[in-house]
Amino acid sequence: MKKAIVFLNMGAPRNLEEVEVFLRNMFNDKNIITVKSSLLRSYIANSIISGRKGEATQSYEEIGGKSPLVEHTETFLSNVRKEFPEYEVINIMRYTPPYASSEVKWLKAKGVEDIVVIPLYAQYSTTTVKSSLEDFYEALSDAKYSPNLRIYSRFYKNKTYNLAIIEQIKIALGDKEPKDFDLIFSAHSLPVKIIENGDSYKKETIENVEILSQMLIDQNINFKNVHLAYQSKVGPMEWIEPSLENKFKSIINKKVIIYPISFILDNSETEFELDIEYKEIAEEVGLEEYIVANCLNDSKLFIGAVRELVEG
Repeated sequence: MKKAIVFLNMGAPRNLEEVEVFLRNMFNDKNIITVKSSLLRSYIANSIISGRKGEATQSYEEIGGKSPLVEHTETFLSNVRKEFPEYEVINIMRYTPPYASSEVKWLKAKGVEDIVVIPLYAQYSTTTVKSSLEDFYEALSDAKYSPNLRIYSRFYKNKTYNLAIIEQIKIALGDKEPKDFDLIFSAHSLPVKIIENGDSYKKETIENVEILSQMLIDQNINFKNVHLAYQSKVGPMEWIEPSLENKFKSIINKKVIIYPISFILDNSETEFELDIEYKEIAEEVGLEEYIVANCLNDSKLFIGAVRELVEG
């Protein structure tokens, strides 16, 4: 019986020409722009794209003309394939190729009967996990393909996953003393309206931070303070708080280390926003030391967490 592991992720531009493709697909997603009318959603999307395309393209130019997610995904998939030679291992992106429609047809042609589906988001959100799963289910239906599915819609409580995060924090700190730093877990923000409509992302992110805080204490890794803040706010609507910028301003200690808790693999929101934009803000508000830990990327511990999920 042929088996596969399918990872789902948002996707990212592989070149500057794909920036508009990425933006157009994202802002036409009914889980992102939640208005009921597809016509109104398209109008809103066009307005956002016209305002953001130039700035987004410039941002990608500054980090090499493509998203860092592209290479990190390739490395991650290569590592998983080495660990699971008995499985077909693929990724499906929501807003840029490879799309669900083509990859599902490929799995069907290969005769795959059992699929483990792992969205690369530890915490569930309608804007990420739900959107990617709906896209995947639609592709299965269109292909008239009914394999056996085992789906992980969240895994933030997995101990090995959290140990992998702590390892990345330790690597970023090097020989520096944790007690000299405030640790900030930075999460992608969401509009308050989405949370009020029942999205569990904020609740699960808070729980994840609580789990990690206790695990750090258990390992005798004691930061001056541990915080949760939110990055990447877009537009005038109300977003969940506190913002990362305001968190910087409230910290008395002048040394911080950031871990991007929303992301498994580094992308433009870590390697551009956190490494460049928020670093400038940190300097402006007087922070003396500013460290950003890498996401899990090629972490062997995270591959171990994947094995635990795959083996159930």
